[in-house]
Amino acid sequence: MAQLAELLGQHFTVYNYDRRGRGDSGDTQPFAKEREIEDLQALVEDAGGKAMVFVLSSGGVVSLDAAAVTPGIAKVGVYEPALIVDDSRQPVPADYTEHLTTLAAQGKRDEAVAYFLTQAVGIPAEYIGGMKQDQATWSGMTGVAHTIAYDAAFVGTVMQGKPLPPDRWVKVTLPVLVADGGDSSAWIHHGADALANVLPHASRHTLEGQIHMVDPNVLAPVIIAFFQK
Repeated sequence: MAQLAELLGQHFTVYNYDRRGRGDSGDTQPFAKEREIEDLQALVEDAGGKAMVFVLSSGGVVSLDAAAVTPGIAKVGVYEPALIVDDSRQPVPADYTEHLTTLAAQGKRDEAVAYFLTQAVGIPAEYIGGMKQDQATWSGMTGVAHTIAYDAAFVGTVMQGKPLPPDRWVKVTLPVLVADGGDSSAWIHHGADALANVLPHASRHTLEGQIHMVDPNVLAPVIIAFFQK
């Protein structure tokens, strides 16, 4: 994100912020989805009352929920939002959000990360042991393990393998860019297509040769072109 922010900063004033509970941001309790939305609204206000927003993965759902109630958001760009809308892959469990919240409350960080990786990301359980051997990467994930439940609060209900609810983003009438990587899994393409279909002013863009860990040098020109329209 730092490299992407630097590239976008050549054309725009960029606020590259850490979401609640991550990096340099605080984590005032109790958590509620409304607090995450208020965080983004505070940044829009600080930016002068009007801003464009770009987010990757589950943050895309956060940004759309915020755009539904924030007049100051002028455009939204999302890359591979976390949406499972059909049977192209296994959905997350029905109690996905509740289970992650329980693990976080019990301080079971390793279990929370493993659960997220197997159930949401789709990594086979037998690979988790090997991933733990990379202590730097694993400790980075466990350090923010409690915030996985925060993401789940936004995306848990739209990763159930069901069509997107037609009314959740009915108030998002601003322009939205929905992008994905050409080499990503089919379920990601299906989710992006479904999202674009429920938004009245959405445009779709696929970055050929890209996956979820997208190259900022490939992504930045697409965002710039969309924001400069």
